[in-house]
Amino acid sequence: MKYYLGLDNGGTTTKAALYDREGREICVASMATKMIVPAPDFIERDMEEMWEANCAVIRSVLEKSGVHSEDVAGLAVCGHGKGLYLWGKDGKPVRNGIISTDNRAWKYPQRWEKDGTLERSQEIACQRAISCQPVALLAWLRDHEPECLKKIQWIFEAKDYIRFRLTGEARAELGDYSGAHLINMHTRDYDMELLKLFGLEDYREALPPLCEAAKICGHVTKEAAEKTGLREGTPVAGGFFDLDACMLAADVLTEDKICMIAGTWSVALYISRKPVTEKSFLKYTRNSVFALPEYYLIEVGSPTSAGNNEWFVRELLPEAAEQCRKEGKSIYDVLNSWVEEIPVQEACPVFLPFLLGSNAHPNAKGSFVGMTSFHTRRHMARGVYEGIAFSHKVDLERLLESYQRKPEVIRLTGGVAKSKVWTQMFADVMNLPVETADVNETGTLGCAIAAAAATGEYDSVAAAAARMSRVAKRVNPIPENVEVYNKKYALYTKTVEALDCVWDAYQAFRDKD
Repeated sequence: MKYYLGLDNGGTTTKAALYDREGREICVASMATKMIVPAPDFIERDMEEMWEANCAVIRSVLEKSGVHSEDVAGLAVCGHGKGLYLWGKDGKPVRNGIISTDNRAWKYPQRWEKDGTLERSQEIACQRAISCQPVALLAWLRDHEPECLKKIQWIFEAKDYIRFRLTGEARAELGDYSGAHLINMHTRDYDMELLKLFGLEDYREALPPLCEAAKICGHVTKEAAEKTGLREGTPVAGGFFDLDACMLAADVLTEDKICMIAGTWSVALYISRKPVTEKSFLKYTRNSVFALPEYYLIEVGSPTSAGNNEWFVRELLPEAAEQCRKEGKSIYDVLNSWVEEIPVQEACPVFLPFLLGSNAHPNAKGSFVGMTSFHTRRHMARGVYEGIAFSHKVDLERLLESYQRKPEVIRLTGGVAKSKVWTQMFADVMNLPVETADVNETGTLGCAIAAAAATGEYDSVAAAAARMSRVAKRVNPIPENVEVYNKKYALYTKTVEALDCVWDAYQAFRDKD
C-alpha cells in the first residue's frame, strides 16, 4: 500500500503524519520547537535544531506506524509564511531563523509608507509590506547585521529550508514567496524594480529558482535518508505556505467559501481568480498565488490567535499543566471546562491578544483590561478565548470588504477547531455557521494531498483534496449568545481604540531602556 507523508513546521510545533490515499491518518508525531527571544520583539529559532526536529518526527512516525520507507510514495512540507531562514556559502545556516511573529523591523513599513515606497511596491506585489516579511527583515539585517548578508547563499522561507535539507535542491515555492513581498504578482516572478525599491537588488542571486506546490522538485538524498529513515530517492513536492495546506485539508477550493485559520496567526481568507488590487483594500488584504495556480489566495491575518493561549497556559497555569500531565489529562480540556463554567453574560476581563503582534497598532501589546478582585483564572481563561475570537472578527470584517458578499459558512481550522466550546464561540461571535475540518492535523494532511497529486496518485490537487479531505458537522450560532457577544465585541473595540494613543509612548520608554 502507498502512503503519503506530510511535514508541518509551525511557529511553535513540528509535526509529521502519514496518510493513505483516502486521507485516513495512519500515524502522527510532533515535538515542540524552542523559540529563542534574544530581545523584546525578536523571535528566532535555531535552524539546525529545526532540521533535527523534522528528522526526529519523521523517524518517530515511521517507527510508530510500522510503515516501511519503501511504501512512502512521496512527501511534501508546509510551514509558516513570512519570517526568514538564511543558508550560508559555507554550507551552514548564516544565523538563527526568524519566525513570522518577529516584530524587530516594525519601523521599516512605517518609513516606507512615509517616503512613498509602499505605494509603488504594492502596485507590483499586490500587498503592503509588513514587518515580518522577508523584505523587511532583509532590510533590517542589511542595516544592523551587514556581515550576515555577505555570507548568504540562499534566502529561504521555513518549509523551503526543510525541503532543501531533505533534497539538496534549493527551490522557492511560488505561493509562499509571492506572499513575501518579493514577487511581481502580475508576472509571477521575481522583480528587480521591486527589489531596488527596498535596496535589496544585491541579493537577487540568493533567491532560489521558483517551483510549484504540487510538482516534484527534488528527491530525498542519501544523507537525509540516513537521518530520517526515509528511502533515498523518495519524491518531494514543492509544498505550501501552511495556509494553503489548511485550505486543501478543509476542501476550500471554490470561491464561495471563507476559511478561517486559528493557530499562531489569526487568518481569514478566500480564493479568487483575480488578485485584489484596490488600494483601499490593500491596507489590510494580501494576495499570494494559491496552491491551485489558476487562483489567488486573498488573506487578512495577524499574529493574534491561539499562540496567545499557549502563553497563558505556559506562564500563568504552569502548576495546572503539570498536574494534568501527572494525571494523564489535557490542560486544554481543563481550560475548555473552565470557560464553559463562566456564563456567556459574565463580564470577564477584556483580553487584547497582542502578545505576538497586533492587528490594531504596530506597537500594541497584550493586555487584560477590567480586572477586579472578583475575577479568577476561569474568568481570565474565558477572556482569552473571547479576545482571540474578537480579533478574528476584526480580520474577518476586513476580509469581507473585498469579498463583498455574505458567506454562507466559515470553514474553521487550527487549534481552536479542536475545542467545541471555542468553535461555538466563533459561530456566535461571527454570527455565521462554522464547519471544521474533520482531521487532527490540517497542515500535514494538506501536504499529503499535494504529495498524492504530485506523484500521480490523483490527476490534480483538487481531485486529491476531494477524496482525502473531510468536513465535520456544522455548528450554528445561538441567537441569544450572538446578542451578548455583539455587546462584548463593541467593548473590545472601544478598549483597543482607547489604548491606541499609549503604544508609541510605551515603545519609546522601552527602547530607551
